[in-house]
Amino acid sequence: MLITLRNPTFRHLVAAQLMALVGTGLATVALGLLAWQLAGDNAGAVLGTALAIKMVAYVTLAPVAAAIAERLPRRAFMVALDLIRAGVIACLPFVTEVWQVYVLIFFLQAASAGFTPAFQAVIPDVLKDEDDYTNALSLLRLAEDLEQLASPMIAALLLTVVSFPVLFAGTVVGFVASALLVVTARLPDRAQGEPGHFWADVTKGIRIYTRTPRLRGLMVMEAAVAAAGAMVYVNTVVLVQARLGLSETAVALAFAGFGAGSMLAAFLLPRILDRLEDRPVMIGGAALMVAGVALVPLVGSLAALIALWGLIGFGFSLTQTPIGRIINRSAREADRGAVFAAQFALSHACWLVTYPLAGWVGASAGLGTAALTLAAVGALGLIAVLRIWPANDQSILPHDHPDLPPDHPHLAEHDAQHAHAVVIDDLHRRWPKAA
Repeated sequence: MLITLRNPTFRHLVAAQLMALVGTGLATVALGLLAWQLAGDNAGAVLGTALAIKMVAYVTLAPVAAAIAERLPRRAFMVALDLIRAGVIACLPFVTEVWQVYVLIFFLQAASAGFTPAFQAVIPDVLKDEDDYTNALSLLRLAEDLEQLASPMIAALLLTVVSFPVLFAGTVVGFVASALLVVTARLPDRAQGEPGHFWADVTKGIRIYTRTPRLRGLMVMEAAVAAAGAMVYVNTVVLVQARLGLSETAVALAFAGFGAGSMLAAFLLPRILDRLEDRPVMIGGAALMVAGVALVPLVGSLAALIALWGLIGFGFSLTQTPIGRIINRSAREADRGAVFAAQFALSHACWLVTYPLAGWVGASAGLGTAALTLAAVGALGLIAVLRIWPANDQSILPHDHPDLPPDHPHLAEHDAQHAHAVVIDDLHRRWPKAA
């Protein structure tokens, strides 16, 4: 896994991502404390609204940002977004009203909706070898898991000597450091696609996504993952403190169990994917998550909860880490940014539904009912995946082009009836029926 760090460009990008992740983690803690300062007992409502704003920004703006990115130098685009994020965070310590928090959060997440897909799209251009790319995905997954464990501890240590607004300064430093590292990275030039109308470029990623069977299956799988994951993210604190009657420390330990499971999977995935195809690995991971959530009503101790959250975290990493490989295989190099943006938007649309579902059902009908409801949603998603994503998922498919003239360059390169690796593009607007 670490061998990929020999590539200097990837090394700079990983370091940039680590800086941004740590900064984001510090901001998460600081934002919670800021919400308490502004709203007191209503802090939960403030954070819930901020989370909803985040998801709406991700869902609506990621495809727009991808279309803008195609028209700008990728390094300048990513650096500008990092600096925008730093500027927004720098304003947060000075807010005096809750609505100001909402406005700033929207701009912060709008910048993240542009940065994250652009970052994801540049990695396969840097690491062309599939094994290297797989190792890179696992390493990035591991970095995210480590951030979830480390950032709260760093924040806790800092809060023993400084007040919480200083955490925002740490976030600013993280984003500025990320921008500097991107500046110093030698990014490959973006592959140029055919120039198109702006709004056509906005929807391009969604069109490719919905017309590619494996990507449609991936979209439904994200719904299953979000259903199971929402139980962890929304209801862990209630499970620990209300049902088990334990402390905030126990809440942290439960989340650590989830992170540890995800990290273990990230370590093992390169070897697993050497032996198995992406589809069964990802379906197996989603099945682990759904089964884990279905067992929540049986949890009666912290140890059992940590073990169960570890199982769900393991499944989460199995489903999320190979996504880049799937997209890489399903789009032209010139279209990767748009498809990564579509994945970003559609996956967060799933979470936008399951987050409130987990909270509302848990509050009104109890945690056991919430867990079983979310497990049922996840199970239905898995059944749909098995139907939508072909088990025999071939890239090289026989097809023809009855709509093209006989002298078209594509037919000059291939016979009228031919086979090659198919992706949705201007020449292949529909998936071949032979698939």
